[in-house]
Amino acid sequence: MIRVNADRLWSTLERMAQIGGTPGGGVTRLALSDEDRIARNLLRDWALEAGFSCDVDSMGNMFIRRAGRNAALAPVMTGSHVDSQPLGGNYDGIYGVLAGLELLRTLNDHQIETERDIVLVNWTNEEGARFAPAMLSSGVWTGQFSEAYAHAQADRDGITVSEALDTIGYRGERPARAFPIHACYELHIEQGPILEDEAVDIGQVRAAMGQRWFTLTLDGFAAHAGTTPMHSRRDALTAFAELALKVEAIGYQHAPDGRATIGMAEITPNSRNVVPSRVVCSVEFRHPESAALIAMETALHQAAESLSARGVSAKVERIFDYAPIAFDAACLARSEQAVATLGYSAKPMVSGAGHDTCYISKIAPASMIFIPCVKGISHNEAEKILPEWSEKGANVLLHSVLSAAQEP
Repeated sequence: MIRVNADRLWSTLERMAQIGGTPGGGVTRLALSDEDRIARNLLRDWALEAGFSCDVDSMGNMFIRRAGRNAALAPVMTGSHVDSQPLGGNYDGIYGVLAGLELLRTLNDHQIETERDIVLVNWTNEEGARFAPAMLSSGVWTGQFSEAYAHAQADRDGITVSEALDTIGYRGERPARAFPIHACYELHIEQGPILEDEAVDIGQVRAAMGQRWFTLTLDGFAAHAGTTPMHSRRDALTAFAELALKVEAIGYQHAPDGRATIGMAEITPNSRNVVPSRVVCSVEFRHPESAALIAMETALHQAAESLSARGVSAKVERIFDYAPIAFDAACLARSEQAVATLGYSAKPMVSGAGHDTCYISKIAPASMIFIPCVKGISHNEAEKILPEWSEKGANVLLHSVLSAAQEP
């Protein structure tokens, strides 16, 4: 049974980590930055040196293709993203891209001809760190966003996606529009602690969590901190404190898959000696089942309404609703067979994060493969994986893709 060249894969990961490398050992390689351009050029050069073609569409998505016997058949796709978070890690996204490159090189090494083409993709702006929203270009490619909308998105300096594409020379002429895909696999670090904690080699990702985001506005009444008795206050901040604990409880009530987070809060007037009159905060729920998300949202409204006992009103506005994703059974079955044949341990998992393949799954059969990361740390310079984890994940990807690519 063939296996990837683990040393070559690790070498490419180390070389890529130098592009945008930070003093803390991570990377800052924001979408469509100069660092992104250098990384893209290196990826393209590696692909061309191996004899593959490389096309770029109008969103800057890169498609590296290894030809099969029958170009009329829909290809098998794999890949992820090159861009990173600011002060991010060396493996988030890029591991899936370089493992995909390694599987193509491995097929060359063994002179294996596949029935179908295999396409390795680098999706533009998956992270959403420079341009919002995340997964922007895979969203355009799958019809979730219009190209005009995506091109108009601007960073903090007012530079648009359209302008940035031109600046780094990665606006392709080919329209960012989906072509038929037989199967799609994305290999990724888990970005959580489960696989390492349980000493499991591979996560077989059967689903991705749905997400609902809310903005809550809590209105009380500003008052003097020294002259206003406690019993007569309408303190928006203490009401917020109660709300925060109730949001946390909602997450626990929907364990183990439920997630409930308040990540942002703004206090008005934010003065040391004034009872706060307003708090505006975010609330985010995640769960792999739609019914649970509905129940969590209902509980949030109940929690908000209960704050009236404090003399504080609460307005709940849902601003984002992303439905749960169930990945394709046939794609999962190929990966399960690969794991069994390779003799690795594995467990079914749900992805708590969004990924480009979540959008791809809306138009084509798709699934994901996870490997452990040290202490579950990601989006952080301390993000790490072990070479043996890297090798095992790439071997599962290799045989999952190869199995699909040999199907008539």
